[in-house]
Amino acid sequence: QVQLVESGGGLVQPGGSLRLSCAASGSKISLNSINVMGWYRQDPGKQRELVAALTRGGMTNYADSVKGRFTISRDNTKNTVYLQMNSLKPEDTAVYYCYADIPWGNTKYDYWGRGTQVTVSS
Repeated sequence: QVQLVESGGGLVQPGGSLRLSCAASGSKISLNSINVMGWYRQDPGKQRELVAALTRGGMTNYADSVKGRFTISRDNTKNTVYLQMNSLKPEDTAVYYCYADIPWGNTKYDYWGRGTQVTVSS
């Protein structure tokens, strides 16, 4: 079992920046088994969408809408993933969820945080 706790959301003006953090906790075996950590977001009435993800080996994946503005990073020693969000736009407003997965044979276990609200508004 892995628990994910997000922090860093809030209200910011268009063009501003925010940094989200997500700390994973659990057994040492589970934490060392995490492969992908990342961020999804969801606006009311819309599907949850991938924002950015990062494998333990360092491969990244970004949504086209955030490329060049958001940067995902990870500290495996602290079991924490970060999302630096710059040049924020009103359309970035959403609840941001932290995600982690643990591969297990031919499948994987998915873990989610409770989410943190990001509001971009003047």
